[in-house]
Amino acid sequence: MATDYDAPRKTEEDQSEESIEELKARRHDKNSGKVDEDEAEAAESFELPGADLSNEELAIEVKPKQDDEFTCMNCFLVHHRSQLADPKKMICKDCS
Repeated sequence: MATDYDAPRKTEEDQSEESIEELKARRHDKNSGKVDEDEAEAAESFELPGADLSNEELAIEVKPKQDDEFTCMNCFLVHHRSQLADPKKMICKDCS
């Protein structure tokens, strides 16, 4: 490939100006692709503190304690036996 050494060269300032113009053009393109969101629909999905949840039902399944698990007497979390730090006090490694 041949190079024309007589052609005017672009300085760093020219290159930075072009890149700024390109960025401005891209910014306008990104805004044109946005979808208008209905604020009322978006607000329905948020739970407010103190909301009335009396008509809501919670369905959970309680599984029985396994032989290799224990409940920490400090944090009251269920851990695997490998996390037991003090068998007398039944405290996990995180709490010890």
